[in-house]
Amino acid sequence: MRKANYRQGKWWNVVFFLTALLIVAVDQLSKLWVRSYPEGELIFKAGFFGIIHAPPNTGAAFGLFQGHSFILTVVALVGVVVLLLYALFMYRLSPRLDNMLDKVALGLILGGTAGNLVDRLNPNLGGVTDFICVGNWWPAFNLADSAVVVGVIIFAYSLLRLAQAGEQ
Repeated sequence: MRKANYRQGKWWNVVFFLTALLIVAVDQLSKLWVRSYPEGELIFKAGFFGIIHAPPNTGAAFGLFQGHSFILTVVALVGVVVLLLYALFMYRLSPRLDNMLDKVALGLILGGTAGNLVDRLNPNLGGVTDFICVGNWWPAFNLADSAVVVGVIIFAYSLLRLAQAGEQ
């Protein structure tokens, strides 16, 4: 029985890494495509949704902390290390969080963090490439940002489910 759980855990680690790798690849390919257009050009528009080559974002989500790219790079590097350590080793401290849903959620978060980190580490870009626009009231974002948000929502859902199961 223990051997089966070990194999299942190894499979979930593969899912974790494949999810992260897929997010980084799709994110970087989408940003490469957007950067092929001149900065500021509207590429696509459908109702309140649009794709535009926005100026590089030197801040964090929603335009916060503009101009603090170095500190955000350090935070992202620490985040990547913590996610890798948790996903590969620390889950043993809380085996209830060692399941497929949590590995996918952590893979989404790692992939999104790494995708934006690639932009931050590229000196030719000047910041993270954002291009998805939703109305004039929401800051531009990218697929990496979306992956982090979806991953956090899934992980929070998993934690809530775990807490509710513990109350019963």
